[in-house]
Amino acid sequence: LRILYILPSTHPTRPLPRKRGTPTRLLIVLGSGGHTAEMLLLLRKLDISLYTTRSYIISEGDDFSARRAIEFEAQLGSVEDTFDISTVPRARKIHQPLLTTPISALRCLLGCFLVLGYASRGGGEVRPLKYPDLVLTNGPGTAVCIILACLALRFFGVRGTKGTMRTVYVESWARVKGLSLSGKLLVRLVDRFLVQWEGLQAIGGRSEFLGVLV
Repeated sequence: LRILYILPSTHPTRPLPRKRGTPTRLLIVLGSGGHTAEMLLLLRKLDISLYTTRSYIISEGDDFSARRAIEFEAQLGSVEDTFDISTVPRARKIHQPLLTTPISALRCLLGCFLVLGYASRGGGEVRPLKYPDLVLTNGPGTAVCIILACLALRFFGVRGTKGTMRTVYVESWARVKGLSLSGKLLVRLVDRFLVQWEGLQAIGGRSEFLGVLV
């Protein structure tokens, strides 16, 4: 019963009301190549006065996404300590055998628990942060692990999680006729599931079509 209660698909909740200017943490999941490019296009009009702290999650070895996140923050005119970039183990490497995938996915999941409550700083230093108010992702394998970590923290009622970690999944623009594997896994686990093609609106029973977002 507790699981059914925390699942957004069976027990939808509304975000807590906030006063403008209240410190708000946005957690953004980046993926190699196309996923990162689409995500930063999606955020191109981000109002940093609303999302005062931005946390980016990347996979090990994804230097491209780290550079793009830094460049993007520079374009926003960000000041020091308003954003951070954290690295988690890869959920699955390219051409990795399915037999060993559960092990690497578990390592990624454990890493996601850490970055939800902490942020990386230079020199490997970490600092505690409040749990993110909003988690935004668009489909890399890491997304599945971060959403599962959010649900687990909600399930156990961890202190500081009430009213936080609302999750939004934006399906890739490239998905025209069907959902990605991440989308199929997460369509009933996130608070809002957005698609960019009208033909996908009925899939999964929870998809929302708001037009092309990138």
